[in-house]
Amino acid sequence: MPLDLASQQRSDVGSILARHQTIDDANSLASIDRPPSEVEELPPVKIYRPLSIHVLALLMPASIFGVLARLGLQALATYNGESIFPLAYVQATGCFIMGVGLRMKVPFGNFYGPLYTALTTGFCGSLTTFSGWQLDVFNSWINSGQFTRGGLRDFMDGFTKTWVTLVLSLASLKLGIYICGVAQPYFPAPRPPSKNVRYTLTILAILTYAATLPAYFFLPHNFRHQATAALLFSFPGTLTRYLLSINLNPRLKTMPLGTFMANSIGTALLGFFHVLQGFSSAVSPNTCSLLQGLGDGYCGCLTTISTFAAEIGTLEGWKGVSYTIISWITGQLLLLVIMGSSFWGGHVKEQMTCSFQTS
Repeated sequence: MPLDLASQQRSDVGSILARHQTIDDANSLASIDRPPSEVEELPPVKIYRPLSIHVLALLMPASIFGVLARLGLQALATYNGESIFPLAYVQATGCFIMGVGLRMKVPFGNFYGPLYTALTTGFCGSLTTFSGWQLDVFNSWINSGQFTRGGLRDFMDGFTKTWVTLVLSLASLKLGIYICGVAQPYFPAPRPPSKNVRYTLTILAILTYAATLPAYFFLPHNFRHQATAALLFSFPGTLTRYLLSINLNPRLKTMPLGTFMANSIGTALLGFFHVLQGFSSAVSPNTCSLLQGLGDGYCGCLTTISTFAAEIGTLEGWKGVSYTIISWITGQLLLLVIMGSSFWGGHVKEQMTCSFQTS
């Protein structure tokens, strides 16, 4: 049943989902990405503003670890004869952890609020990827892998990746909320970190992201397309999504505009980068690695399934359904215009033509 406006303003999304309730005002979803605040009835001394240096700094290593987890899970789940598409593991894992984070928002606020944003917006948002999902579905429609199958099978493959991702993401989110709710009473609340510890964490977080620049230039070149280029662009993608969320999500009552814009822009950019990697006259190996890093890092962190799943799971009735359909159709239309027109115009190949640096 939907909550009244006053209850929506007092409840965090994790609690709403745990009670199997919904909300009819998308403005209330703006709190998902924000650190714990007055809404969670925290004392003023424990409240951090969304653009606080402590909040922004912890997004840096969280983005890096999210990208590493996504790339690692995809590599682990990619093999001959795989039973399910690799991104399914990525989305399920990220949404499960997102559920835990949402349920723990108040305890995070009492301990150290920026850790909540680092876990949910930073790590889970960078681990899961809306743009990767949309590209995966589109590649199924056009059979970019050139499998021996008919058009109906192409449709079934794309349709399966669509509904399995949605169902798996929502189920994993709810499972994370449920398990956290069951286990939480058995764990005592830790003491909040001291001022010195908080500032040390902030400095270490900034230094961690700063280390991605020398890692890109000084580690072997074949690491660039595999990870280091993606790590370099991870935080800018997360920061863009975060800023869009906190500024645009409160604007509309019907849907979270910031998340929608982040997912749409990231999907369009990912399609554009794939087009550049498929030109008949291939780009240089260094450029190819950078384009791969922009796709895996910037676009992967700019777009998110974990927040998207929390939003559609919380919105009431047809608002959640319409938000899901509009987001999915927008992503597919953007890829159709950007990638489809390029492929079918004969100037770009469906497979990547450029090569990565190997030494």
